[in-house]
Amino acid sequence: MDVVGLLKDLIAIPSINPMGRAVTGPEFLETRLTSFLLDYLRGHGLECETHDVAPGRTNIVSRLPEVSHPITVLLDAHQDTVPVEGMTIPPFRPDVSGDQLFGRGSCDVKGGMAAMITAFRQLAQVPATHRPNVVLTLTVDEEATSLGVNHLTGSWVEGGTTYRLLPTRPTVAIVAEPTMLNAVVAHRGATRWRISTAGRACHSSRPQDGVNAIYRMAKLISALEEYAQLLPTLRPAHHLCGTSTLSVGLVTGGSSVNVVPDGCVIDIDRRVIPGEDCNQVVPDVVAFLKGKVDFPFTCEAPFLSSPPLSDAINGDWADRLLEAVLPIDGQKQKMGVAYGTHASRFEQAGIPAVVIGPGDIAQAHTKDEFISIDQLQKAVDVYRTFCLSATH
Repeated sequence: MDVVGLLKDLIAIPSINPMGRAVTGPEFLETRLTSFLLDYLRGHGLECETHDVAPGRTNIVSRLPEVSHPITVLLDAHQDTVPVEGMTIPPFRPDVSGDQLFGRGSCDVKGGMAAMITAFRQLAQVPATHRPNVVLTLTVDEEATSLGVNHLTGSWVEGGTTYRLLPTRPTVAIVAEPTMLNAVVAHRGATRWRISTAGRACHSSRPQDGVNAIYRMAKLISALEEYAQLLPTLRPAHHLCGTSTLSVGLVTGGSSVNVVPDGCVIDIDRRVIPGEDCNQVVPDVVAFLKGKVDFPFTCEAPFLSSPPLSDAINGDWADRLLEAVLPIDGQKQKMGVAYGTHASRFEQAGIPAVVIGPGDIAQAHTKDEFISIDQLQKAVDVYRTFCLSATH
């Protein structure tokens, strides 16, 4: 079962997440990749189920023939990639140089997907009495608003869409992301929202007749910088993920250089550590700002609220994963990371979740993205070995 050949096929099919921008061509969204994956899985005799979560965006669920076993292992990988602007290699022409396979998504996360699918196919050939239940989920929109995983986990609450092949919560979720085959048991979450200031427009030759919304925003940004510096002292750091952070990443305001602006908007990124309440992030910032500025401002509801992953309930499963890795790639470790993954969404649904996969996060989203073929092949063995060990 050629995991390298499969990964080349996956890279050659664009599945760019538009990240909020207008969709302008067939390289955007997961539609073509979903079609390929369905043909591939069904062509190898694997049962599949699909759920449309948005136009052109379809979750795939595949399940090995069900066995009478109390454990169900879920293997999850996302279908989308980030955009390709600024890449210095052909993004959709997979190329091998030595141990490295290049192309958009090779590392994040089509490499992990190819390894999971290959392991899944191998497990299909194992006698049912020697394995637990294993379900593969290929979800959409991980890189932006998590539509796919939210739809999947929402199926286990009252009123959610029923997934025929996964009608109840699995025992454990294994999420593919580039971790160098370390077991990520904790990560930070993110809350992102917009704040706007209003002013009164006038001709720039008589600025005293107006109210400059950008000047107001400058004061507010200065207060946010102060808050960002204080933030690490406001709560203890997490032992794996470090401290909370805040950053202003985008400023938009004004219409012309000769008009005093009547509006300005900023986008804020607040990274949340395990133990923090995502719902409290915005109220805390608003309360701080109101004590620092003497003019009104408006906070929108978050356009992204991604929870952190805690290491409170997944430690035993991470230990089992590391036992599977040991004879394949040596001693690895449990660790925390700054980026977010689907694992926190599974944890919110009450499912222990661990992140593990081939490749180095330092190569994700880069101009010359690549993955180690050695890591890719070892990941197949890790996923298969772990699933087989989950029978007890």
